Amino acid sequence: MANLLCDERDVKFVLYEQLNIEELCESEKYSEFSRETFDMVLDAAVKLAEKEIWPTNADGDQKGVILEQGAVKVPESFHNAYRLYCEGGWSLLAVPPDMGGQGFPSVLNCAAVELFSAANQAFMMYPGLTIGAARLIEKYGTEDQLREYMDRMYSGEWAGTMCLTEPQAGSDVGALRTKAVKNPDGTYKISGGKIFISAGDHDLTENIVHMVLARVEGAPPGTRGISIFIVPKKRVENGELVDNDVICAATEKKLGIHASATCALNFGEKDNCIGYLLGAENEGMRIMFNMMNEARLAVGIQGLAQASAAYMHALRYAKERVQGPEIHALKDPTAPKVPIIYHPDVRRMLMWMKCVTEGIRALIYYAGYCEDRIHAAKSEEEAAKYQGFLDILIPICKSWSSDMGFRVTELAIQVHGGYGYCREYPVEQFMRDSKICSIYEGTNGIQALDLVGRKLAVKQGALFKSIVAETGNLLKNASKNYRLKDIVEPFAQARSQLVEVTRYFGLKSITEDFMIPVLYASPYLELFGDLAVGFMLLWQAVIADRRLEEIYNDAKADTPEKKAEVLRTNRSAAFYRGKVASAQFFSNTFLSLSKGKARAIMSGERSAIDLPEESFALF
Repeated sequence: MANLLCDERDVKFVLYEQLNIEELCESEKYSEFSRETFDMVLDAAVKLAEKEIWPTNADGDQKGVILEQGAVKVPESFHNAYRLYCEGGWSLLAVPPDMGGQGFPSVLNCAAVELFSAANQAFMMYPGLTIGAARLIEKYGTEDQLREYMDRMYSGEWAGTMCLTEPQAGSDVGALRTKAVKNPDGTYKISGGKIFISAGDHDLTENIVHMVLARVEGAPPGTRGISIFIVPKKRVENGELVDNDVICAATEKKLGIHASATCALNFGEKDNCIGYLLGAENEGMRIMFNMMNEARLAVGIQGLAQASAAYMHALRYAKERVQGPEIHALKDPTAPKVPIIYHPDVRRMLMWMKCVTEGIRALIYYAGYCEDRIHAAKSEEEAAKYQGFLDILIPICKSWSSDMGFRVTELAIQVHGGYGYCREYPVEQFMRDSKICSIYEGTNGIQALDLVGRKLAVKQGALFKSIVAETGNLLKNASKNYRLKDIVEPFAQARSQLVEVTRYFGLKSITEDFMIPVLYASPYLELFGDLAVGFMLLWQAVIADRRLEEIYNDAKADTPEKKAEVLRTNRSAAFYRGKVASAQFFSNTFLSLSKGKARAIMSGERSAIDLPEESFALF
């Protein structure tokens, strides 16, 4: 086992055998890269994650952050890791060369970020938020703003955040109260407070650049009147940094990611907070959503990363923890004790964790690959195709990955038994750290509403139809392989169920029962996610089965006994057999439930809506 953060062999399978990202190098945009340069990046990422970032994980969890006199200090161990992260140019990996970056494909960046987040999710909040904020300035900033802020943020010299949430507003961003008053010189005076600001204050950098949503005096109510401002913690005056009246009032005490400073920030307590408009007035929400979509994919990667690390640790523990005899020798007191991986229930849990983790990885990487195909497209039609795939998959990447990633961490604790519940092993931290992923950057319920209320309606269902057609092409190809019959049939049935439920939603949305699609948006997203991940695993099974048969043929393994020997002695054969098994287990364990899930959605059950508020419980 190469490392306990991710399965490196599976990472390379997705990149090179499933997505075949080497083909990207044939495009002009990525022509300077090759498989060799990609491998160099992955190897360097593994070393940094294992040797420098991972050792800070437990330390950060135990120490957390310290707020003293309005300033936050992160654990001391973070400073060297952050320096090495910046010196390695990791923030610049997927940034375009004309913006000072390295210009690698986004899908490769997904792989690197998975490793770093698996090593320490709390640590990665600091550079992660910075890159998202810098990208907004890159896309909408003036030349002066690019040079003053973006360059320093991409290099890691300065950090960045996004400031949306307010105490009274929560997810209702349109109810914000933060104000912006225009000054004679074109700047704005900012006043208000924001809460739940990840990486809102810290001592890793000398300055922090906040992307702040605020309403200019006289602007329309609701989201239409929101603007976005660059509000640095310290502003530049006469070539020097001076205080900009941004105060950290508190840091949250949280279930997990203890070393990520989740802050309450006050702007303009002394009436001296200056903000700089990004883009045009009243375009704040449109601009911010560029960062939100990227952030939601990043949260999906976090869900993947915690699941990956949890699975790898559980697998190692199951191979090393000796307890009880094999099931067939339970009544024999002299039978030798065996590692718990020999016990059927443990194997069931590990298999569940394996297929879910591998499926999430493929889904997330595919989303990054779609972004690369947009940039490398040879026609507007090709770019539009992959943009459509990306748009409809983003809420699934965020929600399904975070929900199921959490379930993987939960099972990792179960595999460890009582030890998993104790801090002697890291799996309990993985579970605590991963829970936030279903909440921030738009709760998973909001993601479901985005999918049902917006994405399904785009171009009269064109996005949905295109991705269903894509699965149909794979299904047709896989159906030709009799060895994959047990995988294909549940997949085909689940695909039909999803189409039926989608049509049902379309009909209900134009009747008095229009609340039904809203009520069942989250179960629908789960059903959609099952199919999307099933698609990824079936795709992998087609490839793996072909490679496995080639190995059998080369070894002249034409009997079950000979094939078993090949699997025992040939690591590649064992890996490919595992890929087919993941697809088979997922198909029969997850996709076989699709009919019941669809039936529950289409039942029209309205108790949750119709029940009087007082009937939920008597207080």
